[in-house]
Amino acid sequence: MIPFNKPCAVGSEESAIRAAIENSKLSGNGPFTKKCTDWLEGRLQCKKALLTPSCTAALEMTAMLTETKDGDEVIMPSYTFVSTANAFVIRGGKIRFVDVTPDTMNIDPQQIEAAITDRTKSIVVVHYAGIACDMDAIMEIAHKYGLWVIEDAAQALLSTYKGKPLGTIGHFGTFSFHDTKNYTCGEGGALIINDPTALERAEIIQEKGTNRQQFKKGMVDKYTWRDIGSSFLLSELNAAYLHVQFQHANTINENRLQTWHHYKRELQPVENITIPHVPENCMHNAHMFYIKMKDVTERNQLMDYLNKHAIMTATHYVPLHSSHAGRKYGKFIGSDTNTTTESERLLRLPLYYGIGEEAVDYVVKTIHTYYQT
Repeated sequence: MIPFNKPCAVGSEESAIRAAIENSKLSGNGPFTKKCTDWLEGRLQCKKALLTPSCTAALEMTAMLTETKDGDEVIMPSYTFVSTANAFVIRGGKIRFVDVTPDTMNIDPQQIEAAITDRTKSIVVVHYAGIACDMDAIMEIAHKYGLWVIEDAAQALLSTYKGKPLGTIGHFGTFSFHDTKNYTCGEGGALIINDPTALERAEIIQEKGTNRQQFKKGMVDKYTWRDIGSSFLLSELNAAYLHVQFQHANTINENRLQTWHHYKRELQPVENITIPHVPENCMHNAHMFYIKMKDVTERNQLMDYLNKHAIMTATHYVPLHSSHAGRKYGKFIGSDTNTTTESERLLRLPLYYGIGEEAVDYVVKTIHTYYQT
């Protein structure tokens, strides 16, 4: 069986975890955390990176930093993971879902402005499959109406828009290091702070609402409760694993890109399917390779066929506005022209570090055979 995903491992993670144990520092914000945040800040050229237990936690921190409260409206695509919405709903936010563009499955900037009211607080964009949203248009709208922009870049580490790393364009960016992501530590995430006015408060929120970081820096003689917050620290064991991944980030990225381009080269000629579109001004990180069929029936038939031939594939998000919680906590604004129909056509193919050409060739050959019979 060719699995859909395998968590990335380069081979030296175990020794790094052992080193973390020997440091006698297992809780967050230890030496491996600093190595990871230094790497993120250097690679992304961002003002501040904080490691978090998950991308969900990072998004929850952005809801606190933007002071989302009861009745505040947050605009986002319906085609996303539940965490994108949950982070703001738990603060009392009301979600305004808008449509996506069919070529990238990213939020459609033309639909954003029509969803803005005097209660709108933020726009949350999701860089689907590691391919950038139209950030120029989105930032222009945000500036016009004085709105926060949060980049849910869970899938997009090392992707860029016009040469700028994703996660560093909006006021805040969030990343995921879940075991399905390009770089992993099992569970983990990061919050990128691009607004310098939010730096001090972000550190306080991360440390359970205390000024513990100021205490560690010698700025105060004791730390106390200063603000709302929670336990938003990543364990040093996770950070140790993640540090190894970052050390090999270029190798991992190149390996995934080779697989992505292999799929593209071999599947582009198949008339019955559509392959991912990458806008000219974007560089992606090969987070996923998906194909689209005519409709949900054909998608499911192909999925069953591949499964019978020992190839595991996966569909993706059920649009949030169609769910029970989505109807309770949000509303779709405008016409659902693409979100539902395009999501029903989409099938993700196996793609992970080290999958190998032989496995990819087998997947490609099996899809060709399906459409030739």
